[in-house]
Amino acid sequence: MVDVGKWPIFTLLSPQEIGSIRKACVFGTSANEAIYITHNDEVFVFGLNCNNCLGTGDNQSTIVPKKLEALCGKKISSLSYGSGPHVVLCTEDGEVYAWGHNGYSQLGNGTTNQGMTPLQVCTNLLVKKVVEVACGSHHSMALSSDGDLYAWGYNNCGQVGSGSTANQPTPRRVSNCLQCKMVVGIACGQTSSMAVVNNGEVYGWGYNGNGQLGLGNNSNQLTPCRVAALHGVCILQIACGYAHTLALTDEGLLYAWGANTYGQLGTGNKSNQLSPVQIMMEKERVVEIAACHSAHTSAAKTQSGQVYMWGQCRGQSVILPHLTHFACTDDVFACFATPAVMWRLLSVEHEDFLTVAESLKKEFDSLETSDLKFRVDGKYIHVHKAVLKIRCEHFRTMFQSYWNEDMKEVIEIDQFSYPVYRAFLEYLYTDSVDLPPEDAIGLLDLATSYCENRLKKLCQHIIKRGITVENAFSLLSAAVRYDAEDLEEFCFKFCVNHLTEVTQTTAFWQMDGPLLKEFIAKASKCGAFKN
Repeated sequence: MVDVGKWPIFTLLSPQEIGSIRKACVFGTSANEAIYITHNDEVFVFGLNCNNCLGTGDNQSTIVPKKLEALCGKKISSLSYGSGPHVVLCTEDGEVYAWGHNGYSQLGNGTTNQGMTPLQVCTNLLVKKVVEVACGSHHSMALSSDGDLYAWGYNNCGQVGSGSTANQPTPRRVSNCLQCKMVVGIACGQTSSMAVVNNGEVYGWGYNGNGQLGLGNNSNQLTPCRVAALHGVCILQIACGYAHTLALTDEGLLYAWGANTYGQLGTGNKSNQLSPVQIMMEKERVVEIAACHSAHTSAAKTQSGQVYMWGQCRGQSVILPHLTHFACTDDVFACFATPAVMWRLLSVEHEDFLTVAESLKKEFDSLETSDLKFRVDGKYIHVHKAVLKIRCEHFRTMFQSYWNEDMKEVIEIDQFSYPVYRAFLEYLYTDSVDLPPEDAIGLLDLATSYCENRLKKLCQHIIKRGITVENAFSLLSAAVRYDAEDLEEFCFKFCVNHLTEVTQTTAFWQMDGPLLKEFIAKASKCGAFKN
């Protein structure tokens, strides 16, 4: 179960109130407002109440939850909020309600009067079943079940997609090149809008000063424009930060573009990108992405359940995806986003279902379900023969050779250490490796012996990230020994660039004689020893 207590504002509630929550959302310029739905489908709000965003009918703040009678029993399915803030939601029946700040007609009721209580948004939506809503800073969008998209509110940069910059007081269908398209997903940046259609194409419009539309330029767009750079890939999910965009393909690939002041694109630098660039290429398949228009933070979850974060994280700029200990992307925003808002309407229902990947990961080294043991350095590792045969050609060949005639329950391993062999077997269950670079050398040896090329690349990546002056020559020796040419070149360049320091290490003088001579000769050709 997701722990809503990670959001500071929920510490105001009693354990009984926390236990009653089924869905929740924290919002506001300082994450000082919250709305939650109980298991009985009652709706409560509490917090600062800026611009009447609690919908209680007054402008009073409250630390005691107040019930919104107008929404009780409505079965809220999607909710979003702006910077005013204003709140827009839709129900399972497809109705849309809005309240809060309305200085730019973002409530869609044809006026600019504050929305004191939740009111249904009627114009052009009464005959539609709305299934998703999204808000930018001061504009709103609603997606219908038949793929039509409507937008309204602030339009200074064309974010409503009407072809002008005049504010839109009521919902208007976004047409132009979306006229005959079926939209299946939407997201809003502060003053930009994005949509995914059912064939995987992506369209963007509105403010583009940081390249957040992904069009290869920084010109604002008053109507939807296709992101041509994503031609050939099928996008399933789109997410917008303050001024950057993330997109996830059907193959689990992740693209990012737009503003990058805080490293929120995860490219390893802080340069804006006007067109989509692929990130997390060396990670496993991504299954979920997360961003929020009020923050510069990004997050992603992989198929094995690993959660990464990058961008502005508690004031720090994290320029590459960083592996966290979290179980869900929501926790990233609770603990590291500024403000600590929720990027979606959060479901806190307990989820018993495990994916295939999660189930495999859970059963690694399980004494209860395993049918085979490896003994390494006197320690046992419990595995499943079927998994090993499916995942590794080495084991498939080995088992076919003698398994039926000589059914062993324990296999002795003496050529590799326990940490290395355990990491290898765990890799077969999880597709990931977590080892220090020194142990990754041993795993690289194993990967070479077992002809596991993907594992070999992962090991090289770990070694590259962990190279230091102290271990550089040891890693270079290993790269040569295991015929890892790319890693060898990387380690060689590192040693040359830090020549004074590394030649003072013990590892340098303990290097194998022929290898040392080869290094000195090669480095001399580069002019490294000219002084």
